Amino acid sequence: MTALPPRLVVGLGNPGAEYTETRHNAGFWFCERLAERLGVRFSAESRFHGLVANAREAGVWLLMPQTYMNRSGQSVGALARFYRIAPAEILVVHDELDIPPGQLRLKFGGGLGGHNGLKDITAHCGTQDFWRLRIGIGHPGDRNQVVGFVLKRAPRDEQTLIDEAVERALEAWPQIARGEWNAATTRLNARPAPVKPAQPKDAPSP
Repeated sequence: MTALPPRLVVGLGNPGAEYTETRHNAGFWFCERLAERLGVRFSAESRFHGLVANAREAGVWLLMPQTYMNRSGQSVGALARFYRIAPAEILVVHDELDIPPGQLRLKFGGGLGGHNGLKDITAHCGTQDFWRLRIGIGHPGDRNQVVGFVLKRAPRDEQTLIDEAVERALEAWPQIARGEWNAATTRLNARPAPVKPAQPKDAPSP
């Protein structure tokens, strides 16, 4: 597969103030911060069922579907077809239950991990062969608690780890934008170094 730079970055989440700070909106958080870095603003585009920003200098579209998570593909498919963007040129950023807070995984294609947003994008694009940036949010430990878990805010310590992971992903954006996927994957998939506890200062001599 030829490594193509992304022409579309999709952040997944749910619209509405009640969902803004919930774990399921991690993809939105990334897209919002990327837009700030690129100096572009989102505007509502009804034909694409989402909030769209055109970062012309970077050669990339940013999209936050406003269709709710389970119908994300309706938005992604509409924009990708209109601008003739191939699935291999799409990066989907989303929350990931199977990865602890503070960790990331960048990968191409593969399974969908039960993620409803990815399932709908696959249905509309006709393939699973698109890039995914998975932002770890952790797992509640019981599959029956997953829905409530992703639709709630993370505790402060976990949210700090998630925010730091998003920041690391943004730092890798220049590599991603150039299509340097292997380098970006190596960088982002590495576990962050644990924070060393502060060493107590030596007591003064008597």
